[in-house]
Amino acid sequence: MATDTSSSQTALRTPLGRVRGLGSAKSGTHHWWMQRVTSIALLPLTIWFVLSMIGLAGASYLETLIWIATPVNAVLLVALLLLTFHHMANGIQVVVEDYVRNEMQRIIVMLIVKGACALLALAGVFSVLRIAFAL
Repeated sequence: MATDTSSSQTALRTPLGRVRGLGSAKSGTHHWWMQRVTSIALLPLTIWFVLSMIGLAGASYLETLIWIATPVNAVLLVALLLLTFHHMANGIQVVVEDYVRNEMQRIIVMLIVKGACALLALAGVFSVLRIAFAL
């Protein structure tokens, strides 16, 4: 009498043990948490930035450059830029994964999105640092 060894081995495993490493739930939790962490970090940074821009309304070009060159403001601007583009890339990734069905198109679109976000973040950080170290 032949016994089915695969069913007898899986019967001894817990439900969690049977599904671990399977399916689409490989990096979704991390992605979800990163969206929440970046959005929470962006909240005070965005409020700071908006209030600072209101305070700089009517300021001259030189006054604005001096404001950017202040170490605290430069660090907060760099943090705002990096978090904004990271959060944006993750958000667009969710939309692309949900609505682009063709795997090759999805990969191409994600490479373009991630590359554009990285280049824009680097350009912004470079600009802030150039102003901060020039003055």
